[in-house]
Amino acid sequence: MRSSAINAFGIVAPVVSPGAASAVVSAVAIAVSQLAAPLVALCVACLVALTAAWPAAAIAQPVTLRTSSWLPASHPLSQSQAKWCAEVERATSGRVRCSPLPKPVSPPPGTFDAVRDGLADLSFSVHGYTPGRYPITQIAELPFSGGSAEIASVAFQRIFARHLAALNEQRGLKVIAVFTHGPGQIYNARRPIASLAELRGLRFRVDGGTVSDIGKAIGATVAMKPASETLDLLASGAIDGTFSPAESISSLRLEKAIHYCTIVPGGLYNTSFAFVMNQAAWDRISKTDQAAIERLSGEYAATLFGRAWDQADRRGAALMQATGVRTTIAARTFVDELRAKVAPLERKWIVDAKARGLANAEQVLREFRAEVARLE
Repeated sequence: MRSSAINAFGIVAPVVSPGAASAVVSAVAIAVSQLAAPLVALCVACLVALTAAWPAAAIAQPVTLRTSSWLPASHPLSQSQAKWCAEVERATSGRVRCSPLPKPVSPPPGTFDAVRDGLADLSFSVHGYTPGRYPITQIAELPFSGGSAEIASVAFQRIFARHLAALNEQRGLKVIAVFTHGPGQIYNARRPIASLAELRGLRFRVDGGTVSDIGKAIGATVAMKPASETLDLLASGAIDGTFSPAESISSLRLEKAIHYCTIVPGGLYNTSFAFVMNQAAWDRISKTDQAAIERLSGEYAATLFGRAWDQADRRGAALMQATGVRTTIAARTFVDELRAKVAPLERKWIVDAKARGLANAEQVLREFRAEVARLE
C-alpha cells in the first residue's frame, strides 16, 4: 500500500519506493532516446549534405608538380614553362604549384617517356627526337608553314584539338599544348648557300622527324642530334652547320661558330613540340583546379610558347647582324628548287596519317594551311 506525505510546499505527494523510482527513470530514458534518434539521424544527414555541397576548392589538396627542362634556364622554352607554372599557381590560389628539378630527368629523346613514367610531372620535348613514333604531328613540320612561331603554334594547336588529339599518339600523357619553334633556316660555317648545288658535301645537324627527311631530299648530309649539342658539334668539326631557327644563335651561343645564314621565306621547316603532364599527376588535381588549368592550356599555352620563341628569333637575328653573320635571302629560283625536292614529303605525310587513322588527311592539311594564312 502506497503511503503519502506533505512536502515543503504543503502538497500531499505519494512516497515512492526506491525500486519504483528506478523503473520510472528507466522508462523516461527509453522514451527520450526514442524521441532523440530521429533528430540525431537528421543532423547526420544534414552534415553529409553540407559536406557534399561544399565548394571543391575548400577541400582540394595541394599538388606540387615536379618540372624538368633539358634546356638552360635562360632558354625561352624553359622560361615559358616557368611562366605557365606561375600562372597556374595564381589561377589555383596556390593549390597547384611547380617545383623545378635540379637537372633534366632524361636526355631530350626520352623526355616524353620520363614524364609518362613519373620521373617528372611536367616537361616539353620534340616529337621528331623519336622518329616514326608521332608521324601525325609532323603536319606542323612540313616546309613553308609560316614565318612566325606564334602563328604556326596557334594553327597547329587548333588542328590538333580539332582532328589529331583523338588519335591519342601520346597515350599515357596529358597534353597541355602543342606548338612549334620559329621558321627553320640554313646556317653554316663554311660558305654562302644560294642553290641546291652549294648544299652538297656539307653536314648539318637536324632535330629528326620531317627536317631530317627534308635535309636528305635537298641533298644535304644530316646528323640527328639535339639542338643543345650544336655548339660542341660545330666546335669539334663534326658538323658544318645546322638547320635551326634564329633563336638558336642567341640561346645556344652560336654567333661565333656560324658565319653564313640562308633565309627561306616561309621557313624551310618547323619543329613540332608538345608540352605534357604525367597523367597521374593530373588526376591528383581537383576538378575545380583542373578547370582553371584547362583555361591556361591549349591555344593559350601554344601562344605563350610561340610568342616567346618569336622574341628569341628577333634577338638571334639582331645578334647575327651585330656579329657579322652573312645573311642571304633565298632567291625565287632557289625556293622553286626546294619546293620541287620537298613536295613528296607532303604526300608521304598524307599516307602516314591515313595509316594512323586520319582518314581525311588531305582535308586536315588544307585546314592547317588555311589557319596559317588566316593568322598571318
